[in-house]
Amino acid sequence: MNPEFKDEEPTLTLMAVPHGGRQTRTLRLTYRHLRAILFATAGFGFLVALMAGSWWYLAARAWEANALEARLAEAQADLGRVEALAMTLVEVESAYEHLRGLFGSDSLRGAGEVWLPPPSGRAPAAAPAAPGDPPTGWPLTERGFLTQPLIEGGGRDPEHPGIDIAIPSGSYVLAAGDGRVLDVAEDPVYGLHLVLDHGAGYRTLYGHTSFATVQPGDRVFRGEVVALSGSTGRSTAPHLHFEILRDGEPVDPLSLVQRP
Repeated sequence: MNPEFKDEEPTLTLMAVPHGGRQTRTLRLTYRHLRAILFATAGFGFLVALMAGSWWYLAARAWEANALEARLAEAQADLGRVEALAMTLVEVESAYEHLRGLFGSDSLRGAGEVWLPPPSGRAPAAAPAAPGDPPTGWPLTERGFLTQPLIEGGGRDPEHPGIDIAIPSGSYVLAAGDGRVLDVAEDPVYGLHLVLDHGAGYRTLYGHTSFATVQPGDRVFRGEVVALSGSTGRSTAPHLHFEILRDGEPVDPLSLVQRP
């Protein structure tokens, strides 16, 4: 080894020989320079990879942000619809409360007049009658015209176990006493009819109605609207068929109910 070069750092020589006999070019790089170039290249590659990964991350976040904005717009639209429904409900309750005021529902309850439940619930402010009280309320808001009384038959069961009261379709049918709705059903004879259980063996039946405002299991009070009159079932004209039963046996309604 030449003593002049024994302390020199190892180098890498790159020589470029152009065509045509032109002057060659020589590039000498030490290993230290090569390491620096390699580190710089690796760092640049890492930086490029990091930027690419960040772009995909930001793109995903942007897509999620757009999706959240769309959901927020849908939620705002739903909120607008809910607010509109709430306003409509307030208007309906206000109109219903005005209707109750016209009927005097709270003050007239128990006096044989029509009673409509408040919008906030079915329970009235006044205490209900004692359980088992006979149903003595007239089942309509009007007197009506009695077309058929209870008719006793030759056998055990009456030929006509209740009374028929002619009344226009859509008239209010009232509970004759406090009780619970036992059944709301369709029947070939009675049409759409309701049965109320008043306790102590008393039950009432309301036949040929066109619409029921209560459901089985509901608690009702004397004078409460439970249905609208009609002409369903075996009926030739709009009327209400009204029965009172005690322990399953028909009782003449006019013996308990005072006709207005």
